[in-house]
Amino acid sequence: MSIPWIDAHSPFPSVEMALSNGLVAAGADLSISRLLNAYSHGLFPWFNEGEPILWWSPDPRTILRCDQFKVSKSLAKRCRQVARDEFSPTPRLRVTTNMAFLQVIQLCSQTRRHKEGTWISADIIHAYYNLHLINHAHSIEVWKDAELVGGLYGVQLGQFFFGESMFSLISDASKIALYYLTRYLHNAHGIKYIDCQQETAHLLSLGATTIARTEFSQLLKQLTSADTTPWGQGQLSAQGQLYPAQ
Repeated sequence: MSIPWIDAHSPFPSVEMALSNGLVAAGADLSISRLLNAYSHGLFPWFNEGEPILWWSPDPRTILRCDQFKVSKSLAKRCRQVARDEFSPTPRLRVTTNMAFLQVIQLCSQTRRHKEGTWISADIIHAYYNLHLINHAHSIEVWKDAELVGGLYGVQLGQFFFGESMFSLISDASKIALYYLTRYLHNAHGIKYIDCQQETAHLLSLGATTIARTEFSQLLKQLTSADTTPWGQGQLSAQGQLYPAQ
């Protein structure tokens, strides 16, 4: 079966037309309107630099319920340490949101490129930074002193969060970022689900699960049509509260 080609003005084909690997279409662009439309239909871009844009909707789909994030004993200990130091003048680690979005996505690109290659090209960075500027893409940052040592970024649409990528420069930094994200989404925004896109053993170990694409599409219809709540920026507490950055 051939891959449908779409131009800048073409609508997406139905996700039910996807190939067995989840590929739905190729082409179009990474404009704000296109990306938001894609996410609302359960599509995301994933392609190698220099290739046409490829749009995916895998079946099954991997999601994480914020209230089912699995915290190992060692991670729980690290998170308790971070929480105890949250408002110390000299915390061991500090967690913030939207304080360094561009740095986070650039480090996601660099660390993945070093390990296994990356789809986070200059075009992707530019496109998601544009989403960030209109309060639809957000980052979580983990700092050690003044150094950014871990983080993640993703897209918020209505009452759904779509995780895109994460990085760690020290042990557990991306897991700490994800833990704080789940708390902030659940407690401050009432958001229950994080889209993790594709299944990996690492995500399953953190509590992610898979659901059928039809069920995922139903969730999207229900939740992405809700108002997108303002996110803000500053320091996060382990209870999901947002404070001015120290």
